[in-house]
Amino acid sequence: MHFTHLAAAIASLALAATGASADDLVKLYGPGGPAPAMTAAAKAYSEANGIKVEVVAGPTGKWAEDAAKDADIIFSGAENMLPGYATAMPGLFDMAEARPIYLRPSAILVRKGNPEGITGFADLLKPDMKVMTVGGAGQTGLWEDIAGRAGRIADVQALRTNLIFPEPPNSAAAKDVWASDQSIDAWLIWNIWQIANPDVADLVEIEPEYRIYRPVSVVTTIHSDDDADAFIAFLTSTEGQRIFSQYGWETGQ
Repeated sequence: MHFTHLAAAIASLALAATGASADDLVKLYGPGGPAPAMTAAAKAYSEANGIKVEVVAGPTGKWAEDAAKDADIIFSGAENMLPGYATAMPGLFDMAEARPIYLRPSAILVRKGNPEGITGFADLLKPDMKVMTVGGAGQTGLWEDIAGRAGRIADVQALRTNLIFPEPPNSAAAKDVWASDQSIDAWLIWNIWQIANPDVADLVEIEPEYRIYRPVSVVTTIHSDDDADAFIAFLTSTEGQRIFSQYGWETGQ
């Protein structure tokens, strides 16, 4: 039996057994980075199971108040985001229960056509390069982790000399700066941003010796029920892996 047909059949049996309504709603809140893959997974799950899954994404301040009232699942774009969520929404979820599910690699976004001929991170250390980084969200400390990975302070010093300040506080703000300031040569970020916005920039991979990864994590809240657990199970299923892989996440497939 095809996966979607099997999933739909299982869901129908579960609904009949529990008396649940097909109008049940699972609500997820989290940052913008994982949102394209999470939204695609939510759509696939909803179509297969008849249970609506709604994804609300963006800077934390835009959704924290609502999430505290009705979030079933919180997702993050890096482990370092979870403590901030716990502070903004005290008592909503248990930090110990958060589960990393997939990884995203750091990458370089360049102007369309790559006019500067950037081939990797080492090129960002050259004099007179203009590099944008993000100072918050899932990218807190990203540039120094990459630059310092080889253990050479000269790399950290060279990159910092080329950075623009102040750093945008999140990726959405950085996208606006990238569009408005055409003098920026490169944007150090996660690969998934170029995959989700192919018309905005081209992608250059970072050399393995500099490349780092951070996970998307999920955690259920005090408002969640079995439907939320079932959706998380779907995220880590073969079909969930396939969807996230399409959006640039490292899934182990």
